[in-house]
Amino acid sequence: MNNTFSIIINPVSGSGLGLKNWSDIEKLLKQKNIKYSEYYTLNYNSTIKYCNEQISSGIRNFIVIGGDGTLNEVANSILTQTKIKISEFSISVIPVGTGNDWCRTFKIPFDYTKAIDIICKQNFKFQDVGKAFFHNNGKKQIRYFVNVAGAGFDAFVAYKTNLKSDKGQGSALSYLWNLFTGLFQYKSTRVKLNYEDKSTNNLVFSMSIGIGKFNGGGMMQLPEAIPDDGLFDTTVINKMSKLKIIRNIKKLYDGSIINVPNIDSFRAKKIMIDSEPKIKLELDGEICGESPFEFEIIPQYLKVCVPE
Repeated sequence: MNNTFSIIINPVSGSGLGLKNWSDIEKLLKQKNIKYSEYYTLNYNSTIKYCNEQISSGIRNFIVIGGDGTLNEVANSILTQTKIKISEFSISVIPVGTGNDWCRTFKIPFDYTKAIDIICKQNFKFQDVGKAFFHNNGKKQIRYFVNVAGAGFDAFVAYKTNLKSDKGQGSALSYLWNLFTGLFQYKSTRVKLNYEDKSTNNLVFSMSIGIGKFNGGGMMQLPEAIPDDGLFDTTVINKMSKLKIIRNIKKLYDGSIINVPNIDSFRAKKIMIDSEPKIKLELDGEICGESPFEFEIIPQYLKVCVPE
């Protein structure tokens, strides 16, 4: 097996930090005698194509220099190929994205030197993977996610933020701006939710279905999520007044949001969602499609490099 790392760099991550700081990161990698090849990516399809080429050449270890979206792309490259056992691959992350929410769950530092030290120690963990079914133009599609899936308002804000991020203008501040302005644009939707042996039919404002604890650049909507327990943690924000939402914004960041009345939380291995009208879906911050959705958990499936 080729022990060289393939590094996937998103040049527009974190308002261009992926490109701006690459020379500094490169020096640190060379100091640690890490062998690598690098590739700049701008979209999902280019990442899938390049990673497949790398896999065919013998590469099994990937480093992501970007955010949650780039991590999702590399993970899908590994998870959608069928020639090599998934357990033979590893993913490490040097966070330079807008949210870096996957890294928050695993306590991977935003300091490049410390993140590279973790990569050098090669301490691995097998995390759960989510498999999402959604629709585009009426056609059912599949994509994997490794952190959080968001639907309703959550996906609406991600959509607005991604329009800026694709131009290299994404930031935590722009996410907050879209969060507040979106409150006055988005309306709760009738959602049918099925999980385990339960079923609900409510007006829903937003939903988060997660493997990790964080999304939206540090919001802890799933504070009790464990990345390798074989279960999705889900938080459903049912319809509430805009004023009540604003009053509880702080609780989105400290994890106490799940204790607010009219907010439901549960764990499940499989979840099915339908709505009228259709609502958007985001996976690890990337807009993918619209309802109806299905989510299935694959326990301890993807090997990731994390602190000891």
